[in-house]
Amino acid sequence: MAKNDRLKEVSVKVGAALGKANREAHIQAKKVSEASKVAKEELKDIAKQVEALKKQLEKTAKRLKAELT
Repeated sequence: MAKNDRLKEVSVKVGAALGKANREAHIQAKKVSEASKVAKEELKDIAKQVEALKKQLEKTAKRLKAELT
């Protein structure tokens, strides 16, 4: 019977370790998901800024070209 008790103890420890690892993995996956959402929003904002700068550069180039001719 001692072997069975020892097996049960070990199996409980293994199960607890797996459960803890699974929980940690789930928490990390959630953090990564949230971070990716924030990064996606920041990328959209940067893209908008780039478009605004592009338009501003086109206007400036047009004015400069008109002044030089």
